[in-house]
Amino acid sequence: MNQNVQQFKADFFKALAHPMRIRILELLSEGDKSVNELQSILGTEGSAVSQQLAVLRSKNVVQGMKEGTTVTYSLRDPLIKELLAVAKQIFDNHLVDAISMLEDMRKDS
Repeated sequence: MNQNVQQFKADFFKALAHPMRIRILELLSEGDKSVNELQSILGTEGSAVSQQLAVLRSKNVVQGMKEGTTVTYSLRDPLIKELLAVAKQIFDNHLVDAISMLEDMRKDS
């Protein structure tokens, strides 16, 4: 059972391992969006956005709901929003550490 959970985690984080996919998830954390909306906000081609959404969909990170010719995407699990916030906090902590180290180096010079 533990190996299944570890494999799920590895696959899940692989799905997140692209800057555009992270940005898409950040945007979907604010609310559901169509491919056209995502494309417009990201300023990229629809094919690039669609490719990244396909990866996220295949790993069950996002889900799409078709309404006529428009597909609207949403997060499958609202905890993803919290995960992104925690990742930002970790980044901030690393940044604070780097700034502190730089300040210490300047004092020693």
